[in-house]
Amino acid sequence: MPPKKKVAVAAPSTMKELKDTLWKAADKLRGSMDASQYKDVILGLVFLKYVSDAFTERREQIHAELAADGMDENQIAQLIDDEDEYRAGGVFWVPGKARWEFLADHAMGIQETPGVEGRTVGQLVDSAMNDLMAANESLRGTLPATFNKDGVDQRRLGELVNLLGDTRFTGQGATKARDLLGEVYEYFLEKFARAEGKRGGEFYTPAGVVRVLVEVLEPFGGRVYDPCCGSGGMFVQTEKFIEHHGGNATDAAVYGQELNQRTWQMAKMNLAIHGVTGNLGDRWEDTFAQDKHPDLLADYVLANPPFNIKDWTRKEDDKRWRYGVPPSGNANYAWIQHIISKLAERGSAGIVMANGSMSSNSGGEGEIRAQLVEADLVSCMIALPTQLFRSTGIPVCVWFLAKDKGVGPKGSIDRQGQVLFIDARNLGYMVDRAERALSDEDIAKIAGTVHAWRGTESAAGALYEDEPGFCYSAELAEIKEADYALTPGRYVGAAPIEDDGEPIEEKIARLTGELYAQFDESDRLQAVVREQLGRVNG
Repeated sequence: MPPKKKVAVAAPSTMKELKDTLWKAADKLRGSMDASQYKDVILGLVFLKYVSDAFTERREQIHAELAADGMDENQIAQLIDDEDEYRAGGVFWVPGKARWEFLADHAMGIQETPGVEGRTVGQLVDSAMNDLMAANESLRGTLPATFNKDGVDQRRLGELVNLLGDTRFTGQGATKARDLLGEVYEYFLEKFARAEGKRGGEFYTPAGVVRVLVEVLEPFGGRVYDPCCGSGGMFVQTEKFIEHHGGNATDAAVYGQELNQRTWQMAKMNLAIHGVTGNLGDRWEDTFAQDKHPDLLADYVLANPPFNIKDWTRKEDDKRWRYGVPPSGNANYAWIQHIISKLAERGSAGIVMANGSMSSNSGGEGEIRAQLVEADLVSCMIALPTQLFRSTGIPVCVWFLAKDKGVGPKGSIDRQGQVLFIDARNLGYMVDRAERALSDEDIAKIAGTVHAWRGTESAAGALYEDEPGFCYSAELAEIKEADYALTPGRYVGAAPIEDDGEPIEEKIARLTGELYAQFDESDRLQAVVREQLGRVNG
């Protein structure tokens, strides 16, 4: 066999450099591939690296445990390939030729090995994906096997395999390495979403928006559900929230559903990379046509449904339409009512929706909204800044729903018959000309306001007060008087104008003088222009 070719790569010194290096290397593969195939190839390769790292770490643990029991290497060799020992540790079984070491050793393909002559690296990766799915029932139909198709540059694919294998993600063990690989996967998801524009919005919700839902709802454990889960971002952020607060991610049971096959596959890989065990159904499916979790009652629902769907599976006699039949031309209130039908006795939900959902009266939506308000299901309404979604210019809001707003485990203040309105449209900062993001301080301000209003433990004794221009706690009677419109700007009013100390009479006189001076200057410039035009025409 000819010596293996290696690509010399300097180990990036920071996580940002690592991400940028991998993205630039991955971007070389684009070639003639369409965006979806390119995404499958890159994310699939990162996933394969993850499962191999996890397998290797578990293998080393088993070896150490057997050695500690006094076994020699021959005895260890007879026991170390017990597949159940890997699955019991929450690790996928990885067959020999699906392991990263094998792929790295043949990153330029196999030329002369008997029985596999002339196999490209793409063929080897495809075989690895198929072997992995055959060995693990939960991965059946999940992984891409598109690495040897036309348009995949095999030389550059081999270089990317080398780069993933050679770059030192960490010197602190495989567990930390997997955490960083998870960050790389999320980074790639975001980059693909930006690159694909509107199509990217179908599988990716900006991290700041997801964090608003998670930080407000505080899903420390229980059943967490997303009926349109995209690539699984809601679940990943939930897991991060739990770990950040010193909890155990296994305290949350994850349930999801997704309509698009490729997106469903991405979600399965994303959850596996982050160590989240989730039930996303046995396959992709339309939530309205076939609910994959018909008996589920969730403690938390986090969702970003597709906005304003006009063509959706609608049955007028659906038992989910308890508060009114949604119009055939818009699924917004179908999503809201489906989510309500999934809430447990004390369940709560956060739903990203188009702003129109807060005030629309077409197709009976106004009547449905009135029923939701009168049933005291609406807990909080938040208007978010524009341009958070690169994929759409539609302004968005978040509906927070709660089955129980009384004193209890989720709050020490009785908020029955009240709704909190937050106008956060002035928050955020511009990442570039096309996209805005929410800062940690912005998210903390929003979540802190809700927690103070509700009297949660995380409010740490902070007292809620209405803040003109930002937040207002309204009684149901006020909302009814406003014809059940739920637009925060209608309730929070205008922010107070800062007093600059100048007496009002003097300010009016000053501004009037400045205005007259501008009028005079305008007249002068107009005369100059007329004179110049006269000379040209003369």
